[in-house]
Amino acid sequence: MLLAGEDWAARFEGFQREAWRLESLPQYLMPQEEEEFAAFNAGARIDPYAVSNEYTDRLRRQAAEGRSQGRVHIVTRPLSAYLRFEFSQYYAPHALAGEKIRILDVTNRMNPLEGVQDFWIFDHAEVVLMNYHPDGRQINREVHGGDVARFIAYQRIAVAESVPFEEYVKGLDV
Repeated sequence: MLLAGEDWAARFEGFQREAWRLESLPQYLMPQEEEEFAAFNAGARIDPYAVSNEYTDRLRRQAAEGRSQGRVHIVTRPLSAYLRFEFSQYYAPHALAGEKIRILDVTNRMNPLEGVQDFWIFDHAEVVLMNYHPDGRQINREVHGGDVARFIAYQRIAVAESVPFEEYVKGLDV
């Protein structure tokens, strides 16, 4: 089953304990980010402490309710322009709002999750595969119909092998 629109949004309102994502690409080409990405590349920066929008409000509400949202992004250095943008414009304010973001840098080491595609897992019960073209353009989101055990294992490995976002970016110019 493919997910879009309200069915996709419902996953983020309906989870009980945890929504978690694995990201593996150096860029995600999302049409709604084009202007903001261009402005970032031209030197525009935001104050992550001043960001308040629907996404950060939801993160704060979920954290207050005892629900957790997190992710691990697998990266290599040098960071792509998109990753510097994502770290500055999204990860910094989202982490401040309560998202548990971690970075798995595989620059000079073996990637323990080589070949694992992007996915979301909700309450360790439902997996949504995030399908992308190699350049980061999204194809679709697809509910995984099989066993979720391997995705739980991927999450465990990703978290164990990564560091908190705030620790990773200390001293980086993003």
